[in-house]
Amino acid sequence: MKHATLRQLKVFEAVARLASYSRAAEELHLTQPAVSTQIRKLESHAGLPLFEQLGRRIYLTAAGSELLHHCHLIIRQFEEAEAAMTQFKGVTGGRLNVAVISAGDYFLPSLLVEFARRHQGVEINLSVHNRGDLLQRLADNLTDLAVMVRPPEDADTVAEAFAPHPYLIVAPQGHALQHVAGITLARLAREPFIVREAGSDTRHAMVDALGRHGDKLKVALEVKSTETIKQAVIAGMGVAFLSGHTVSRELRDGSLVALDVAGFPLMLNWYLVQRRTKRLPPVAQAFREFVLSEGAELLSRLVPLPPAIKPRGGRPTPRRASSPAPARPARRAAARS
Repeated sequence: MKHATLRQLKVFEAVARLASYSRAAEELHLTQPAVSTQIRKLESHAGLPLFEQLGRRIYLTAAGSELLHHCHLIIRQFEEAEAAMTQFKGVTGGRLNVAVISAGDYFLPSLLVEFARRHQGVEINLSVHNRGDLLQRLADNLTDLAVMVRPPEDADTVAEAFAPHPYLIVAPQGHALQHVAGITLARLAREPFIVREAGSDTRHAMVDALGRHGDKLKVALEVKSTETIKQAVIAGMGVAFLSGHTVSRELRDGSLVALDVAGFPLMLNWYLVQRRTKRLPPVAQAFREFVLSEGAELLSRLVPLPPAIKPRGGRPTPRRASSPAPARPARRAAARS
């Protein structure tokens, strides 16, 4: 069977389905002798007769019935391969694979919905991870683009900043430090903290922001869920270092307050990250351009922040230059502080 061709299999499937050489020839726009020739060649490859004729009708032999089962599978695989290749020919009908750190799931779904609205037929695959797992997905080529705060430092990736990202120290309404101005990090370190797990982008940013004072933190609770942290703070278990984009609703309704801590809000950036050698399919390239050109403005509308902590302007502040990927101009990006 290794010499059988896809054309022979398609002819065989048509004859078997229609139980007629002449109807199969009509459907395939072939002559009846051409159909008969293809069937004889396939029988020669199989080494067995595939049809038998009883009276004026033809029937599949046992071998023919077995081959028809595999024939359906083979033809279906070719159809799926063709569909998979089609997605690389344009944006419409393409499949977009995006991964994001957990803080980004407060706005990225809305960006994806807006992108899909402009490009009908796009299929979206979104996954949410902590920083370590997200980087592993990039390394394993399981995602086209990653949205994160602290892009990797290695040369295998390209990071492009697309929006400012404020971090805050939040506390429950009525906290003793709520109306204190210019709280020092030394004073803040005496408060019980609710923190994200080690390895998360938020935890890394907190360690950098607090510096030597981070070693003195009184960690009351360490959890992976930002929602759990918010509820623990609201309940009065302690304060937390969180993305302003994850607490915008609570700040507006007053269940959380942003403390006036020296050096805060800490302004970092949201980054779009890809492997340097990755050839993005058209749908991923279109999403990249959409995020870089409109991400900051859309983000400011999707998760509005109080004026006191709102980033100035709509563009990110670069912190590190990143060279462009080969054969595809990339904007200058900033790195973590």
